[in-house]
Amino acid sequence: MKETVIAIYDIGKTNKKIILFNEDFKIVSEIEEKFAETIDDDGFECDDIEHIERWVRESLVGLMHSEKYEIKAVNFTTYGATLVYLNENGERLTPVYNYLKPIEENIPESLYKRHGGRDEF
Repeated sequence: MKETVIAIYDIGKTNKKIILFNEDFKIVSEIEEKFAETIDDDGFECDDIEHIERWVRESLVGLMHSEKYEIKAVNFTTYGATLVYLNENGERLTPVYNYLKPIEENIPESLYKRHGGRDEF
């Protein structure tokens, strides 16, 4: 008989994990991966979103066909304030911009000014 589990994809900056919890919320499996970063259109390091998407799809299909586990639910958790631009169809237009990427000082200042100041923003 298959064990019913909840699959949690924990997509962190350094490690990507799949954690399987049983119905008593005990960890029954944990798989950890490290992926090489790529660079965005400005040459700044960022996650390789295509690699991550492929890993999620392939691992989820593997879990769904598992002889050992019955997947009851899937949840995702991710890190930081990353950014990716999408078109009206939800398709990626840009790489994933890392939250550590420096931006021009005038950008946040213009936001603060427009929205009542730094503290209000």
